[in-house]
Amino acid sequence: MALDIGDKIPDLTLPATGGRDIALRSFKGKALVVYFYPKDNTPGCTQEGQDFRDLYGKFRKAGVEIVGVSRDSVRSHENFATKFEFPFALLSDADEAACRAFDVIREKTLYGRKYMGVDRSTFLFDAKGVLRQVWRSVKVKNHAQAVLDAAAGL
Repeated sequence: MALDIGDKIPDLTLPATGGRDIALRSFKGKALVVYFYPKDNTPGCTQEGQDFRDLYGKFRKAGVEIVGVSRDSVRSHENFATKFEFPFALLSDADEAACRAFDVIREKTLYGRKYMGVDRSTFLFDAKGVLRQVWRSVKVKNHAQAVLDAAAGL
């Protein structure tokens, strides 16, 4: 079941970088960007993370926090975040609970082979935890700036 504009943030707690568990609802009081990406250390996912990293100060100034989510392990996330100096948490969704709640698993094709994978998607919640904007099947170029522009307008 997909989230619709106006829905509340799902009540999920996921293991994250920094050796902690993060509850998505713990961000109430701040706007929150939740971005789902397919895999650590791949070109598009690395660029997307770097773009959010490079704009992170502007997001924070606007009162917005960011978390990235993929099915990779916390250990993989720790290496990825350290390598690229991501200042925000990466959450591990190995059991796909968040992927299902946000409805981001889609059939994909790679070299003619079909498989189920994460559809690069971003969700913007306001400070009350209400979904205000969704981007699906994201193209990385200029995406982080578009999210920042939308977040600044909350």
